[in-house]
Formats: sequence, structure tokens, C-alpha cells
Amino acid sequence: MKTLQPTTTLEDQRIPVQAKLAAAWTSLMFLVIYIDYYHLYQPGEIDLIRGGVIFEFDISGTLMSIFFVIIAIPALMIMLSMTLPARVNRATNLVVASLYIPVMVFNAAGASWDYAFFYALTIGVEVLILAFILRSAWTWPRTALSATMPTMPTMPTSREADRTLPQA
Repeated sequence: MKTLQPTTTLEDQRIPVQAKLAAAWTSLMFLVIYIDYYHLYQPGEIDLIRGGVIFEFDISGTLMSIFFVIIAIPALMIMLSMTLPARVNRATNLVVASLYIPVMVFNAAGASWDYAFFYALTIGVEVLILAFILRSAWTWPRTALSATMPTMPTMPTSREADRTLPQA
């Protein structure tokens, strides 16, 4: 019996760091939204919301604005990761991802032990994505300066200048 030998192999294309970062922020954004949605399935949560309370906080315009900012940042990071210049992009991703780790961990505040596994799992995945963002930004490939910038003409030394000047 003949075994079929592959005639071609799959090619691993190098994915730009910007695309990796945007994909990671997109994943994080979706997880945050879905985790908040699944939180509503916990018994009594919808009743608390109807009563005007979320996580022991009174529902207000300020609270809703804070929630908007929390979800808007990953959404903006998707766009910024694809559009900012490399140096600013790297710094922005390092700062925002670092600041977001405590935000994600805060989601466990006030959680009951009945849902400890749920929060450990969801926060763990979110922190892993943020760690991927930090690693990708931290290890951003660098190019040699001479390969990206035209070389500047060097000034001749005094001996070289003496040799190139016309002699009288």
C-alpha cells in the first residue's frame, strides 16, 4: 500500500507584532464582556441590578462611566496597536497591560466561594492574555539602525582632508 507524501508544507507567515497585540486586546475585550454577561446567571444578580446595586456599588452615572472606560480601553487598544508608531505602541501596550492586571483581579472582589473556580479560571485567562501582551511588547523585534536609516556622510578626519585638498 502506498502512503501519500505531502508535496507541499504549510508556511508559517511572520505575523507583525501590531497584529498580535490587536488580536490579544480583541480577545481580552470579548472575554471581559462575556464574563460580565455570565455573571448575570448567578442567582440573585439580576434582582440586585433591578434594586440599583452592582458589586455593592449603587448604580449611577459615575459607575456606568467607569464601566464604559474599563471596556473602552481594550477596544481603543485594538486600534492603537495597529496604528501607533512602534516605539509609542510598545510603551502604550506595556503601560496599559500592566495597569489592567489589577483591574482584572478586582473582578473577584465580593465573589462568593461558590464561584471561586469561575473567577479563578476567568481571571487566570485574562491575566494570561495580558502577560502575552506584555511579552509581545517587551520583546518587540528591533532592527539595526543602519538597516532602517540612511547613513549620514561622515566628516573626514584632518588627515583625510589634507589628502583630498588640491596641492598648490
